[in-house]
Amino acid sequence: MASDPIERPVVELEGVSRRFGATLALDNVNVRVPEGVVFGLVGTNGAGKTTLIKHVMGQLRAVRGKVSVFGLDPATHPTEVLSRIGYLSETGELPEWMRVHELLRFMRGFYPAWDESYADSLLTTFELSRDTKVGELSKGQRARLGLTLALAPRPRLIVLDEPSSGLDPLVRRDILRAIIRTIAEEGRTVVFSSHLLDEVERVADRVAIIDRGSIIQNDDLTSLKASFHRVVVRFDAPVRDRPTIDGCFNWQGSERQWSAYYRGASQDVEEKIRRSGAEVIDRQAPTLAEIFLALVDSRHSDIESPA
Repeated sequence: MASDPIERPVVELEGVSRRFGATLALDNVNVRVPEGVVFGLVGTNGAGKTTLIKHVMGQLRAVRGKVSVFGLDPATHPTEVLSRIGYLSETGELPEWMRVHELLRFMRGFYPAWDESYADSLLTTFELSRDTKVGELSKGQRARLGLTLALAPRPRLIVLDEPSSGLDPLVRRDILRAIIRTIAEEGRTVVFSSHLLDEVERVADRVAIIDRGSIIQNDDLTSLKASFHRVVVRFDAPVRDRPTIDGCFNWQGSERQWSAYYRGASQDVEEKIRRSGAEVIDRQAPTLAEIFLALVDSRHSDIESPA
């Protein structure tokens, strides 16, 4: 019987905090990425996603806490760790003076497991010419080339930091298809950071939501979505301020009709709603994007409200 992948995480952060001046970029972050899963890291711009990714890549050394990738600290063992990671970032900076085939040959020297035939097939799939200079490629073509460089070494871990940001829908589709195909065929581990929730929902097995440097949710995607509910309720009399019902959050509405989210057993929460003088007139299963917005909006309202 195969060992439980939860027992041997590819990536693990334990109690990692990071401050840049007065800004707390990461606040006691604990994350485990099991082998063979797509781990979606979602948050608004500036939430801490890229700072977390930089710790995984060894670009930032853990000042407080511990970072482990393949059982090693990526900051102190960069060669052993990075040779097993395929990486694509939002910026995707590439040497513009090189031709595509020259860049591939250059990158091949850093990866013992580089698969030249696979690189060629990716170039064909992405309609990239080997003789074109990188500087002549469009933004979308550069993103496809960056993904080729990330996948060609057949890495055990693929790290994608906002890979679709600013790209048109066709390029985003190509990137997602390549990720899905790689996962289906090879069972690689993927850390996929994005603020595009619909894309994460399409490919992720597990999702962590980060807000203001803190992980506020971290769960299997199916379980996460199944545990949250959205209800629309109608009160007997107009309600001037946001209702206060234990277990419900992110109230929206006015007068007699309001909507809210809750997590957990529907019978318990909806009984509290009825006891407050309201009836549930609609129930919905929220998307990942709706859950994310409700959690973040509610958290920011709590933080910004006067004591």
